[in-house]
Amino acid sequence: MKVSWILWWILTVIELGSFILMAIFLWFREIDATGAVQTTELKWLSIGMVATLFIMPFLTQIVWLIINIITSKKMKTQQ
Repeated sequence: MKVSWILWWILTVIELGSFILMAIFLWFREIDATGAVQTTELKWLSIGMVATLFIMPFLTQIVWLIINIITSKKMKTQQ
């Protein structure tokens, strides 16, 4: 059970870190790959699109967290 928690924390940190790094990259770039100048609205739109891509892994992490909590409580009651 402890391995599951360690893996959960590692993947959560990697996922959160990659989202933050992508958001910072998108916010501080001034011109995108097509040569278009990035306005504040376009920056928010780009970050929003990346956030929608991260929703599925985030939901998977939440389900995994709930499973870890339930199994931890079951193991405590069995001891």
